[in-house]
Amino acid sequence: MIWNEYIETADREKLTLIQNERLVQMIERIYYNVPFYRNKLQEKGIEPGDIKSVDQLKELPFTTKNDLRDNYPFGLFTVPQCEIVRLHASSGTTGKPTVIGYTRRDLQTWSEVVARSLTMAGVGKNDIIQVAYGYGLFTGGLGVHYGSEKVGAGVIPISGGNTKKQIQIMVDFGATALACTPSYAAFLGESIQKAGISPDKIKLKAAICGAEPWTNGLRKQIESLLNVKAYDIYGLSEIIGPGVSMECKCQNGMHIFEDHFIPEIIDPETLEVLPYGEIGELVFTTITKEAIPLLRYRTRDLTRLNAEKCSCGRTLVRMDKCVGRSDDMLIIRGVNVFPSQIESVLLEMSETTPHYQLVIDRVNNIDTLSVDVEINDHFWSDEIKEIENLKKRIHHNIASLIGINAKINLVEPHTIERFEGKAKRVIDKRK
Repeated sequence: MIWNEYIETADREKLTLIQNERLVQMIERIYYNVPFYRNKLQEKGIEPGDIKSVDQLKELPFTTKNDLRDNYPFGLFTVPQCEIVRLHASSGTTGKPTVIGYTRRDLQTWSEVVARSLTMAGVGKNDIIQVAYGYGLFTGGLGVHYGSEKVGAGVIPISGGNTKKQIQIMVDFGATALACTPSYAAFLGESIQKAGISPDKIKLKAAICGAEPWTNGLRKQIESLLNVKAYDIYGLSEIIGPGVSMECKCQNGMHIFEDHFIPEIIDPETLEVLPYGEIGELVFTTITKEAIPLLRYRTRDLTRLNAEKCSCGRTLVRMDKCVGRSDDMLIIRGVNVFPSQIESVLLEMSETTPHYQLVIDRVNNIDTLSVDVEINDHFWSDEIKEIENLKKRIHHNIASLIGINAKINLVEPHTIERFEGKAKRVIDKRK
C-alpha cells in the first residue's frame, strides 16, 4: 500500500517540475523575509529571479547548525510570530539549542510525510502504535503521534522511559507497532525476555526505529527479540523531524520525500556535489516549509543516494543507512573511525549484545581506544579460556577493519547502561 501514490510513484520529470516551482517560491520567501539569507545570496550576486530550477542548487550557499544558533531564537523565521503554532528545539549539547517553528501548514506537511512513512511499514487504521519516543521539545514523539493519527492508527502516547509500564501497556493494549530509538527497542526486547513474558502476549509486527545511528546487525537483534520487522525512519528537527525519509518493505534504502526535501550529496571537504552512488555528506533544501525553510542544510550525515525505481513501485530517490557523521567522526592516531564500524563487528558475533561503549583517551600523548563489550546471557561463562579467546577474536576483527589495536573489556550481561532515548556510545576523554 502507498499513502500518496501521485507523488510517491511520480516519474522524474513530473517530480522535477514540482521541485522547480517550489524552489523558486522558497528562494523568494527567504530573500525577502530573512536578512541572513538575503545577505548570503547577495554575496553571491544572486536575486530571486535568477534561480529557476534545481539544477542551480549548486550555485547557492549552504546553511549549517551554527547558522541556526547564531540566529537564535527566531532569526531565520520567515513568518510573523502570530503564524507560529508550534516550537521545538534540539538538545543544545554544544551551546544554544536550535529552535524550529511550525505554521499550521507545516504541521499538516509533517503529518503527511509521517503518514507516508508509517504506511511503508504497513501501519494503518487497524493498528495500535506505541510511541515511546520522547514527547516535548524533541520532535520524535509528537511527530510520529500526529502522523499515526493521520493514517487512522490508535496511538498510545506513552513517551520514553518506565520500561515496566511500557511492557504492561504493550501487552494489555495489544500494541501492533512500536516507535522508539533502536537501542531502546533492543532493551525492551531484552526486558520482555527477562520478565519471562510469553511471546504470544506480544502482538507487535513492526518497529519504527530512528533518532540514532544503528546497523543491520542491531536490526536483526531487534527483530529476533521482538519478533517484528524493524524499519529505519530518518529525520532531523531542523528539516521537519521524523519523516524526512523511510524504508519500505523492500528495505533497500530509505525513500526521501523529494516533493518537500531536495537532497544532495557533497564532498564534506571540497563541498562539491557528488553523483548518485558516491558516499558523501547529505544536504537538504526544504522547499515547502513556511516557518523556517532551510537552504542547502548540511546534515553532517554520511550516506549515498540511489535514484533507481524501487521494487515497491516508488520512484522517490533512496538514501542508504547513514555510515557515520562528518562531524562525529573519531580521529584516533590519525585514523578516521566511526562507532558504527565497531558496532558492525560486534553484532556479527553471536556472543555479544547490541550494548557497547567506546572510551577514547590520550596516554603519554598517544591516543588509546578501549571497547567495553557486553556478553550475552547464553555465552557468559566462568571459563577463562573461552573469554580470552573471544577477546582475541574481537580484537582481531576490529583491528582488521579499522587498522587500530583496541583494548577489549568484556563485561557481564546487563551491566552497560541502557538509555531510554539516544544511546551514549562514545566517551572521549581527550576533550
